Amino acid sequence: MRISDTEVKKIINHPGQAIVDTIVEVGEEHVRHQDQMLVATLSREIVEMSDRDEMVEQLRAQIASGQYNPSGEEIVDAMLRRAIADSVH
Repeated sequence: MRISDTEVKKIINHPGQAIVDTIVEVGEEHVRHQDQMLVATLSREIVEMSDRDEMVEQLRAQIASGQYNPSGEEIVDAMLRRAIADSVH
C-alpha cells in the first residue's frame, strides 16, 4: 500500500515518535515473516529433494569429466542449503 504525501507530512510533523516507531515495528515484523516463509519453503524443498547418493554420483561424474559448471543460482542455492543445515545442528 502506498503512503500518500499527506500521510508522510503528518508523520514528519508529528511531535512524538510513536507513529514512526509503529511503522518500524510493522516493517520489522514483515521482514521476520518473509524470513520465516523463506526458511519454510527451503526446508520443504530440501525434504523433497531426490536421492542424495544418486545426485552425488552424478556430480562426481560431471566433475571427473570436466562438465561441472554450476551457475551463480546453483551456488547461491547450495550456500543457502548449507546455512540452513548449519543452523539446525
